[in-house]
Amino acid sequence: MTDKTTQGGVTTEIENGIATIEFFHPASNSLPGKVLAELAGEITAAGKNDQAKVIVLKSGGDRAFCAGASFDELLAIEDFETGKKFFMGFANVINAARQCPKLIIGRVQGKTVGGGVGMASAVDYCLATKYASVKLSELAIGIGPFVVGPAVERKVGTSAMSQLAIDAGEWQTAEWARQKGLYTEVFDTANQLDEAVHSLAEKLSKYNPDAMKELKKIFWEGTEDWDEKLSSRAALSGKLVLGDFTKDFIQKFKNK
Repeated sequence: MTDKTTQGGVTTEIENGIATIEFFHPASNSLPGKVLAELAGEITAAGKNDQAKVIVLKSGGDRAFCAGASFDELLAIEDFETGKKFFMGFANVINAARQCPKLIIGRVQGKTVGGGVGMASAVDYCLATKYASVKLSELAIGIGPFVVGPAVERKVGTSAMSQLAIDAGEWQTAEWARQKGLYTEVFDTANQLDEAVHSLAEKLSKYNPDAMKELKKIFWEGTEDWDEKLSSRAALSGKLVLGDFTKDFIQKFKNK
């Protein structure tokens, strides 16, 4: 079997000015450090590639968009530096999307948790199916959505972010996410979603890239301190993940 099949990975295809970045992991598209690093790198590379006029970010398969952090890696963390490095993976993906000069369209076909909600928040325009419920489960496992928090709050506002963070065990529907501004549109089927994503990407690929670059700068005004902010949030998560509460929760979950 291929490395992507067993350990997950990221692929990028560029066609007619549209760069499609797809991440995959066999455990419901969860995000181990390897996949996070590849994802940040591919977003950065696409942003520098003149052949790419617009970027589509998607995950593999037809079910979950993203199961969030890899529980196996969380359980294996035994020291602060390793913990901070792991959570910096999420910070790097968000910052790569923020700093990318190309507009990024998100395609969310199914449920998304934690870091997946962060990614959906970090794209510039996000489309989803009605199955794309969202949840920030971090508080329930003893951490908190510290790294993804700024991206989520920027997109949905403090009130909705607070609801997601505090109701850590509850799913919110795709329609809820649309009403709060995380998703722009919600579709009944994945085929309808794909048609809408392709149609929008095709239009954007023909627009003035300089104008889109300047527009994106305006969208992200006020986030210039995020390199430092997300690093400090990763350090906080790296500290909390070492606690007995988190270790016990993850172990019990894996033993179910």
